[in-house]
Amino acid sequence: MKIKIAIQKKGRLSEKSLNLFKECGIRFENGIGNLKMSATNFPLEVLLLRDDDIPQYVEAGVADLGIVGQNVVWEKTDNVDEIRRLGYGKCRLSIAVDKNYNYKSISYIENLQIATSYPNILRKFLEKNGAKAKIHKISGSVEIAPGIGLANAVCDIVSTGSTLTLNGLKEVETVLKSEAVLIATKNLPAEKQAVLDKLLFRMNAVQKAKDNKYILLNAPNDKVETISNILPGMKSPTIVPLKEEGWSSIHSVINENDFWEVIEQLKKVGAQGILVMPIEKMII
Repeated sequence: MKIKIAIQKKGRLSEKSLNLFKECGIRFENGIGNLKMSATNFPLEVLLLRDDDIPQYVEAGVADLGIVGQNVVWEKTDNVDEIRRLGYGKCRLSIAVDKNYNYKSISYIENLQIATSYPNILRKFLEKNGAKAKIHKISGSVEIAPGIGLANAVCDIVSTGSTLTLNGLKEVETVLKSEAVLIATKNLPAEKQAVLDKLLFRMNAVQKAKDNKYILLNAPNDKVETISNILPGMKSPTIVPLKEEGWSSIHSVINENDFWEVIEQLKKVGAQGILVMPIEKMII
């Protein structure tokens, strides 16, 4: 049973989504220029679409799965299953005003005119915070709206904030934080769910590998227990005696978030010759 997955045809998520499939060992027979690609070694077909269309295609069951930004999903539909976050395409949806506007709290949004491509998300945010504003729905180049007199604030996707600065704007409220997510049609048939489970198994192995580093180090035997307590690894470190008497080689895995702190601890207790390597796949 083959499943169909919709991804962005071009844009910030397209290349990273295709690279994720590659890291999962999935190869395709068609080029990127086509509207769909079929995998040669996995029951998967990729549909290349506009990101705004992906949630509706998945909701309607035209595509079984989709990879798209959370911001797009939340704007377009609440009738799909969000399966997992994918760790890339991170950004935020923020409200920005003129850099000279004396903004102090959410109450200062009252009676502003806000231009946005995300009216549904913005409306819910305002309601949640008990604020009112006039919403102008526009698509593309939202940040120029204040400059042409359409609005005096914007609600738009922000990565670095440089575009806002260039247009004389400043962020004042974060509406939501977003990243690429895998979504699915509700109530997938059992046969397709089985294929999805296989795909998730591969994605989990790839993501785990990115979140961790493989470490090898040398240590005097009287420090092995101390170092082992610092390096628990997935279960426990691997300890191999060295040819030089009184020394051992210790192998383990460190989470990326803890990496530098752990390295400092290892140096303090006598670890030497520390080698750190990336992990291609990690299956637990």
